[in-house]
Amino acid sequence: MADVRDGVLRLGKRSFGVDEFALMAIVNRTPDSFFDRGATYATDAAYAAIDKAVAEGADLVDIGGVKAGYGEPVSEDEELRRTVDFVAGIRARHPSLVISVDTYRSGVARQVAAAGADLINDTWAGADPDLVHAAAEAGAGLVCSHVGGLSPRTDPHRMAYDDVVADVIRTTTSLAERALAAGVRRDGILIDPTHDFGKNTLQSLELTRRLEELTATGWPVLVAVSNKDFIGETLELPPGQRGNGTLAALAVSAWLGARVFRVHDVPAARQALDFIAVLRGTAQPAGTRRSLA
Repeated sequence: MADVRDGVLRLGKRSFGVDEFALMAIVNRTPDSFFDRGATYATDAAYAAIDKAVAEGADLVDIGGVKAGYGEPVSEDEELRRTVDFVAGIRARHPSLVISVDTYRSGVARQVAAAGADLINDTWAGADPDLVHAAAEAGAGLVCSHVGGLSPRTDPHRMAYDDVVADVIRTTTSLAERALAAGVRRDGILIDPTHDFGKNTLQSLELTRRLEELTATGWPVLVAVSNKDFIGETLELPPGQRGNGTLAALAVSAWLGARVFRVHDVPAARQALDFIAVLRGTAQPAGTRRSLA
């Protein structure tokens, strides 16, 4: 089990206690996102989305310059064009906001960190071995993920594990220990089971119901389940109709100890997580007048 000391997660100017749920809003600078289909690709629309997410209670924003799955090739120069100046603009508009950038390239990680990013969300599990050093050099946090050995932007096909949860734990904790050895701050490292990446629907469901095994490692766990295919396939729903399933998966993940939640719908997720916090006994109800007046 990881030595997590006081359990506080420290990213940028923010600290999140062990019983505090942190919301990460998704803002994609891509024209081909599976969910918003390019709604925040334009700079003005992206800034408006950031401002809205902050007003609605987001603690972090996650900026992506490349669609996660298979699609049109995106060069490193183009990814930099989509992200670096935008990160600098966000930092100027929201000095205390935690900025995350979803990238698997160390060259991008270095430049967005210099522009003001606090967290590097490496959703492709160290495919670029230098990325961990880029995070360490910049003093940025790092998300350590599991993709079952796939190369970046590769869709899973007939992925097989003796035990998917054990494989996720082994991979993410090894990456976390590697990050620590490379100089990334212990209190800036998260692990992510990375639902749907390198996994079929049954495997993602298994990860969700057994998430407590991952949180028991002691490393803060990020879950990114919002509107994903395992929810859509389970309920036979397209991306725009997966909100209720997303909230159910978030609630289960929060109950089982996840700490950071990457979401499209900030207000709905905030309400769901606030309610789970009360059920877990780490927060109090906003009002308790029923039968007491």
